[in-house]
Amino acid sequence: MKFTDGYWQTLPGVTILKAADLDQVEAAGDRLVAYCPTTRIRHRGDTLNKPVLTVTFDAPAEGVIGVRVEHFQGTRDLGPAFPLHRDDTAPTVTADGRTGTLTSGDLTVSVDAENGYRAQFSAGGRVLTASLPGSVGLVRDGEGRSFVREQLTLGVGEHVYGLGERFGPLVKNGQTVDIWNADGGTASEQAYKNVPFYLTDRGYGVFVAHPERVGFEVGTEVVSRSQFSVEGQALQYYVIHGPSPKEILDRYTALTGRPARVPDWSYGLWLSTSFTTSYDEDSVNAAVDGMAERALPLSVFHFDCFWMRQFHWCDFIWDPATFPDPAAMLERLRAKGLKISLWINPYIAQRSELFAEGRDLGYLVRTTEGDVWQWDLWQAGMGLVDFTNPDARDWFTSKLKVLLDMGVDAFKTDFGERIPSEGVVYHDGSDPAGMHNYYAQAYNQCVFDLLKAERGEGEAVLFARSATAGGQQFPVHWGGDCESTFVSMAESLRGGLSLALSGFGYWSHDIGGFEGTPDPAVFKRWLAFGLLSSHSRLHGSSSSRVPWAFDEEAVDVTRTFTRLKLSLMPYLAQLGEQAHAAGTPVMRPMVLEFPEDRSAAGVDTQYMLGDALLVAPVFSADGVAEYYLPAGTWTHLQTGETRQGPGWHTETYGFDSLPLFVRPGSVLARGAVDDRPDYDHLDGVTLDVFGLADGESRTVQVAPRTGAEAATFTVVRTGATLSATAEGTTQPWHLRAGAASASGSGAGTVSLTLG
Repeated sequence: MKFTDGYWQTLPGVTILKAADLDQVEAAGDRLVAYCPTTRIRHRGDTLNKPVLTVTFDAPAEGVIGVRVEHFQGTRDLGPAFPLHRDDTAPTVTADGRTGTLTSGDLTVSVDAENGYRAQFSAGGRVLTASLPGSVGLVRDGEGRSFVREQLTLGVGEHVYGLGERFGPLVKNGQTVDIWNADGGTASEQAYKNVPFYLTDRGYGVFVAHPERVGFEVGTEVVSRSQFSVEGQALQYYVIHGPSPKEILDRYTALTGRPARVPDWSYGLWLSTSFTTSYDEDSVNAAVDGMAERALPLSVFHFDCFWMRQFHWCDFIWDPATFPDPAAMLERLRAKGLKISLWINPYIAQRSELFAEGRDLGYLVRTTEGDVWQWDLWQAGMGLVDFTNPDARDWFTSKLKVLLDMGVDAFKTDFGERIPSEGVVYHDGSDPAGMHNYYAQAYNQCVFDLLKAERGEGEAVLFARSATAGGQQFPVHWGGDCESTFVSMAESLRGGLSLALSGFGYWSHDIGGFEGTPDPAVFKRWLAFGLLSSHSRLHGSSSSRVPWAFDEEAVDVTRTFTRLKLSLMPYLAQLGEQAHAAGTPVMRPMVLEFPEDRSAAGVDTQYMLGDALLVAPVFSADGVAEYYLPAGTWTHLQTGETRQGPGWHTETYGFDSLPLFVRPGSVLARGAVDDRPDYDHLDGVTLDVFGLADGESRTVQVAPRTGAEAATFTVVRTGATLSATAEGTTQPWHLRAGAASASGSGAGTVSLTLG
């Protein structure tokens, strides 16, 4: 929230009491505490009638320092709160009354009284960021509300990233961001997935641990500082050291939760009925059989909203007029090798029988007057499931379990953003303002935990729209309601890259766009982008997204990129394992892989699919693509042609291709199957070697399936000879570099001579 009018004045009605002095710093066990009067203390009279801000530092994990700024400490904390995973870090704390330090791993905060209160965060002998005199403040506005704010310094050329799935520029400098979930599409400052966490390319990240509205002024209140504020009497945030962006995400997701593993089948192509299209079992079969007849591999079929009766969402009952025998239909679809996904949301329409049931049992959110909270937006008279009530969670999941028993495999957990922030009461007494964003977390966790319990670890997967910090634990998330244009395709990509730098390991989007019907050029270009994303779904609003609805070339493009993606499953599955183990996303902004390349810092029209593949979607009908290559000789995956970096390139591509380059020095694991994702990735795997220099070696791991023990392959180049050693496998595998190839079987070594 903005509080000032330029540098010298506050906005009308606003007063700011700043931490103007440092009365004392003391060590309190494993904490460091600073007492900061909001006026300079020259004599005893200055201690009267002025607030004192208490700033407490602790270390929840190695390389992480927590900061809590408090005014009144008698205020009740109603919740909700982000659960944090703390380790056994024992920080080093020193204090002499006027200065103090707390060190956690390689991160140190130093507090002193130079010109008032100051705190500097440093690592490796370098200051990362600092809270300067006057940065910490207690703010009151013209409406009588109290806020606590902090301002951390930004260095020259420092770039800020993250803050959730945001559709504007990837670099957040110069942006004002409110962390407040909204159902606002992909074309504005509103976002479905708001995450109060940012990282910078100077070696640190900042997590503001508040589920309620957090206001960020990234170089806008003061251009050399990142400001954040919350309403109330206390502000809690964490500074997280890297030093690299990957290491920051590792520590952040260790603190807030790792992305779960997702099943191999989820990486395949999903086909939807789409939203308001007219469909029944015959039309579903026509779409499924049409894909098979055209040799288009399909992994998941999704039923969108109208699998239920109109005005009854969500009662979880199949529309009997459209689907008279859903269990038999699902059995027939599963016999074709498909998994089944169903659309749901947490809103219960008044016409649904579940409304009266939930009302009478006390499972719906109520107003302060004791009535069920209702409105008519989306569904007539809808209420909200109260996920803070354990009995309500059990009630809700019992309805979903019936569907799982029927043969459903996954749920699209739509909505969860239109949540009232005042005038309502939750079962556990949670603050409604905090529940506005946190509701998505409670909703998605409830459904994900059910799937995990019923389907097993590693088999649970959602297609979720809303989220906040920690939501990465319940994948997958998709980008929401975008238009069917090239501009919207680009804004969707920016949203996904921003979410990746907010701790989310997987991401998807509606191929072709959601609103409207894309022209064939948009659809075909979006196909390549969508099928080179972690997860791929054909879905729209009022029109079908089957490829032959556009033209025959769209069918060919779908086949080309679906089969390409499925052949990459040994590689993609290991990227998923990295997301699960360390929070490193599958789709990576360029800055994540090339943090030292200043030219890559602001690139948001392309991405790395893992560490080896550079993908630059084409955003024009004429096929002209502009892309940036970092240093080295890059090889086009489809053609074998090479391009030199660093530098920008402009080229024209047909619909069956795009800038898809392999990073120099990569060993890319390719599967022996390209018609489904859930095969034995290790059996017959090919190790494609690209530009490995003399004396270099690379190690890759390949597991037969997600979560299984992986085999390890080590590839070494010595002069004109490539040799590869396999450990932990008895299956056949291949080594290839250009036209040269060699084969092995089981553990052992093979070699080939480069031409």
